[in-house]
Amino acid sequence: MKQARVLTDAEFKRLLAVTAQMKHAGRNRLALMLSHFAGLRVGEIAALTVRDVFDGEGRVREQLRLRAEITKGGHARVVFLNERLRREIERYSVDWPEGWDGDAPLLLTQKHSPFSANTLCQLMGQIYKLAGLEGATSHSGRRWFITRLAHSGVSPKVIMTLAGHRNLTTTQRYIDVRDDMMKAAVDLL
Repeated sequence: MKQARVLTDAEFKRLLAVTAQMKHAGRNRLALMLSHFAGLRVGEIAALTVRDVFDGEGRVREQLRLRAEITKGGHARVVFLNERLRREIERYSVDWPEGWDGDAPLLLTQKHSPFSANTLCQLMGQIYKLAGLEGATSHSGRRWFITRLAHSGVSPKVIMTLAGHRNLTTTQRYIDVRDDMMKAAVDLL
């Protein structure tokens, strides 16, 4: 099976620009940012609740604790949120109605119901298609996350743990290699 396309920086900017023009732009942007900047699977994003992301005082958490029942492998894991993603979550939460329940889904469909993994997967596919990014899927963000970490010199063991993989060979399959990356590597010599 062909792997999901990993976006270049220019393509990622185009994706966000297209998303900004859409109805439900904030929600859609946050879903994409959770995929790209936290490496979350689409099912994990769909299952997030307000309490997963915000603490008791209403502040965005620095890390998420994904419950075992929402992860692919059935193993709980910690996901760290960088400053850019935390600001994105805060920006999104400004539009929430007063008194949201902590158990409420973080992202809601246009009918104000929780997303299923399949529905969110389809939405992401539509966004990538609108941006003209053939071969990009809901898994593109996760591959982008893992590839960026690998090419930034992060330890493979750390990447494996952040991705929630149990085997390093699984993580290695996610890492994209392009001609520009190989040229930059050789230019280091």
